[in-house]
Amino acid sequence: MEKAICIRLEADAKQIMNCRQVVQKMENSFEELSNILSLTGNPVRLKILYLLNQEEHLCVCDLSDILEMNVSAISQHLRKLKDRNIIFSRKEAQTIFYSIKKEKISLLVPFFKILDNNKVLEDKL
Repeated sequence: MEKAICIRLEADAKQIMNCRQVVQKMENSFEELSNILSLTGNPVRLKILYLLNQEEHLCVCDLSDILEMNVSAISQHLRKLKDRNIIFSRKEAQTIFYSIKKEKISLLVPFFKILDNNKVLEDKL
């Protein structure tokens, strides 16, 4: 395998500075999206987020029944999403419902659209 090398005759200092400034200004956005992408890399957590987006809120028992997994496993995934500030919970009587934080939905919607578009393709196969 060849070593990657970079040979340029002249650097575009203005381009480099502009790009550097853009990346620095967007640092929080990169961190936020990276955080979400690292969690959605797990199919179960992606399914949970997709379902929460579709239904607005679900309890751990609902998710357990839908995904055919035990409550303990679902709870672990929910804990990771909650610890990373992507979802929140609220208690009604003895039931805890989970929802996606409103400020996170806009970052997730493009992924849900991709899933929905692929669902249409899968239905045609």
